[in-house]
Amino acid sequence: TIVEIAAGNENLSSLVAALQFASENGDLVGLLSGPGAFTVFAPTNAAFDALARELTGDPQATAAALLVPANRPLVRDVLRYHALVGEVFAAQLRSGRAIEPALGSGSFFKVELGGARPEIVDGRGRRTGIVATDIDATNGVVHLLDRVILPADVSIVQLAAGAPQFSSLVAALQFASVDGDLVRALSGPGTFTVLAPTNAAFDALARELTHDPQATAAALLVPANRALVRAVLQYHVLGARALRAEVPLGKPIDPLLAGTASFVVNARSAGLVVTDARHRDANVVATDLFANNGVVHAIDRVILPPAH
Repeated sequence: TIVEIAAGNENLSSLVAALQFASENGDLVGLLSGPGAFTVFAPTNAAFDALARELTGDPQATAAALLVPANRPLVRDVLRYHALVGEVFAAQLRSGRAIEPALGSGSFFKVELGGARPEIVDGRGRRTGIVATDIDATNGVVHLLDRVILPADVSIVQLAAGAPQFSSLVAALQFASVDGDLVRALSGPGTFTVLAPTNAAFDALARELTHDPQATAAALLVPANRALVRAVLQYHVLGARALRAEVPLGKPIDPLLAGTASFVVNARSAGLVVTDARHRDANVVATDLFANNGVVHAIDRVILPPAH
């Protein structure tokens, strides 16, 4: 079984210790020892030692420092983030697509292929090498990792609030929320995709709408504009999570709340371009910024629903 393979590999003793530590009445160990088909991305002992140093800030820390009672919920979540239901062999991994582990609760990561070795990009944007693949077990398959992967620990709103280039977006969300509803929705559970205009994009929209060459984003956030800003923001939110590799190209995409208005994404030589309902183009300037409730892609122009 998967547990027996780990127990028989001296390089995976920290994983076995973590599974025993984080199990409730033996459930994690029992699950991965039992029938059913699972895929486990198994961090090596060196990976657990590195995580201990990363999380404690102590350059001498080892994996044992992680296995303290206060950390049990974290270790449990992290371990469940490394397990998939069903067998996924290396040849079945698809580059850039969201992979949903057994942890649930909207967590995901992606695998990037095409480099010297396959890599996982985790929920916090950390990169991890897959150093051995397709270790066969009676109840699944094991792949070895050189780093422990971690689920996202911020919501879309927290991600935006922590990124200086999205401060105008955060201000607009706060301004256009009714009793905090937009902020609350994008802070709560879900599988959203948000096209996030940069500060420069909001400044440009202010100049476009006011015809004042000196205008900045602040000029948009006046009471008379509240309904417009709200409709514009809603046009940037999709109800389904779509990573860069999953975005449907060349066909209408319907935002979550924007009524009948759609937009289209096309791939051009420089990257993805979003064409809005008014035939204005926005370039996608950053992709696959992960949150615990979805994914954010940055755009360099605010897209607009149809003029009313």
